[in-house]
Amino acid sequence: MKNTLKLFFCLLPLFCVQLNFSQDVYVPSKENLEAREAFQNDKFGMFIHWGVYSILSDAEWVMHNQNIPVNRYELLPSFFNPQDFSAKDFVQLVKDAGMKYITITTKHHDGFAMYDSKISDYNVVKATPYGKDIFRTLEQECKKQDIKLYAYYSQLDWHHPDYYPRGWTGRKLDRPESGNWENYLKYQDAQIKELAENYDIAGFWFDGWWDQAPNKKDWHKAVKYRIDGIDWKLEQTYKMIHDVNSALLIGNNHHELPFAGEDFQMFEKDLPGKNTTGFGGAEIGRLPLETCETINHSWGFNLQDGKHKSVKDLIKYIVKAAGNNANFLLNVGPMPNGKIQEDHIKRLQAVGAWLKENGETIYGTRGGIIAATKDYASTQKDKTLYLHVLNNDIETLQIEAFKARIKKVALFKDKSKIKHTLKKGQLTINLPKKDKDVVDTIIEITLK
Repeated sequence: MKNTLKLFFCLLPLFCVQLNFSQDVYVPSKENLEAREAFQNDKFGMFIHWGVYSILSDAEWVMHNQNIPVNRYELLPSFFNPQDFSAKDFVQLVKDAGMKYITITTKHHDGFAMYDSKISDYNVVKATPYGKDIFRTLEQECKKQDIKLYAYYSQLDWHHPDYYPRGWTGRKLDRPESGNWENYLKYQDAQIKELAENYDIAGFWFDGWWDQAPNKKDWHKAVKYRIDGIDWKLEQTYKMIHDVNSALLIGNNHHELPFAGEDFQMFEKDLPGKNTTGFGGAEIGRLPLETCETINHSWGFNLQDGKHKSVKDLIKYIVKAAGNNANFLLNVGPMPNGKIQEDHIKRLQAVGAWLKENGETIYGTRGGIIAATKDYASTQKDKTLYLHVLNNDIETLQIEAFKARIKKVALFKDKSKIKHTLKKGQLTINLPKKDKDVVDTIIEITLK
């Protein structure tokens, strides 16, 4: 009995923390629920990783990867002058690609703000020769072209002196081994609040909570580490945001089930529940879902990364995400001159051309009743089921445990009927070679 009580009291702090983050604590408003549904309908967005790190052309983690001391990294803003940046062209590309929203880095791990922060002069307006609020110009253009705007914000900060104790990243940047964690949280919340209050945005995409794990391999030990003294006070930050505007959506890239106050769950470089990266595999919750991915292998501009995904692969990723009931957030990393790589522009435009013809099977859908596999995925609107066949070698589809009744089966592209049988729960569909598409053969199944 004594050992049982001892174990109970050892586990009590962890239980309390997990209870504190229970989704039952947060009750979303009517406006928030409507925003969540609209978010799910949008299905496809552009992620933009851009900051002064683009000057070094070695992606967004260059400060950490090259161990650049803070006082040397602070020279970069004086070189940042993206005269070729056009918010109009950016947003037009988003529309051409068939995307419905933008999520852009307002502050990445290097601590530099890409908007006119009144909390710190370490920002694009006050510290660069460019001197313009990039986030504001995007906000204004998004309004004109009817595109939603989300703010990525890094809670991790390699620049701020009060980000202490250090996490597992940015330890060799010649920062003093001292600082006040509470002061950093006040700074962070002040910046987040000014973004919520002063910009017309749809929500927040947070990143960096995982930095306070003891080391890179222990993402999921971050909860225990917080008990040992590090508390992000997420519930406080989330409440502040929703108090400003309850409709603002909040997601956090912490690789765990959603915490109280969050409105969507994200998956980094993986489909929901998958773990090809080593830090995925989180259980899927009940919130709207989003998966993010890069066109090449880098988030920020990387001069030496020419390994671009094909248009075919990008389209399949959109379909697989939708089939897994998730949005797809596809990243670009603008160059230091403010332009997007031509290779990426061409791919995005080609994806947009495909969506112009087939978007009906993606936008406004939810994951269909046919579970996704490596060969196919399904999306659905009411009684219309879209079966996306992604393996061009398949001639006969056999779907087990199909419980719905069928009214009609046809090709989506021309509505021509397709032969099928449904016996004892097994749906068999024949796919003649002449009907198959090299990227995605879409079968429209009308249910009774």
